[in-house]
Amino acid sequence: MAALSTSRDEFETKGRQQKTIQLGLPILTVMWCVIIGIGLTWIWEHEATPGEVTQSPTQWPTDSRVERNSNHLTLIVFAHPRCPCTRASLNELALIMSRCSGRIVTRVLFYRPAGFVAEWEQTDLWDSAQSIPGVNVAIDESGSEAKRFGATTSGYSLLYDRSGQLVFHGGITGSRGHCGDNPGRAAIESLALNGESDRNHTFVFGCPLLGRDKACCRKPR
Repeated sequence: MAALSTSRDEFETKGRQQKTIQLGLPILTVMWCVIIGIGLTWIWEHEATPGEVTQSPTQWPTDSRVERNSNHLTLIVFAHPRCPCTRASLNELALIMSRCSGRIVTRVLFYRPAGFVAEWEQTDLWDSAQSIPGVNVAIDESGSEAKRFGATTSGYSLLYDRSGQLVFHGGITGSRGHCGDNPGRAAIESLALNGESDRNHTFVFGCPLLGRDKACCRKPR
């Protein structure tokens, strides 16, 4: 009789456990889907959120140390050497230079914070920029030129015509860290090849360019 009672108790216990599992699995599945959804939403918003933009000079600054070419369009790209998003901007720049060869003179200025050691800025991004035909690479010590041109986000690009007039400013990627057709690249190519474009400004996507307090600007230990 005692054995029968024990068997019945074990059967009921197993039954309750099975019901708990059956009820728990759908709940865990829903929770997992919610977590994945939140994560994907955060990633999408991060990629699609443009960087900060300030006012850029409509005429080439007379006190700038960057050389402007009076025979060609001059493109300036400001870059943080440790911003992973900037790799996509350099890839897009390489396409621009291949399609607009001989029509644009390009300067890529890499930010180096004040007090940081020499060659801190010479990362693989520096090497990538140097490898693009027609591109001149230089250091922007303390971000003096970035401040002069109103650049606050890595990848910010400005195109000036032969007279020193600003004809385009913004980013040359469609979202943060993504390559592919985008309005910025299209605008610069149109200005170089056709002398006109249906837009003169785009959003810029990238890491903050200046400031030691920014995550990608922290001094290596």
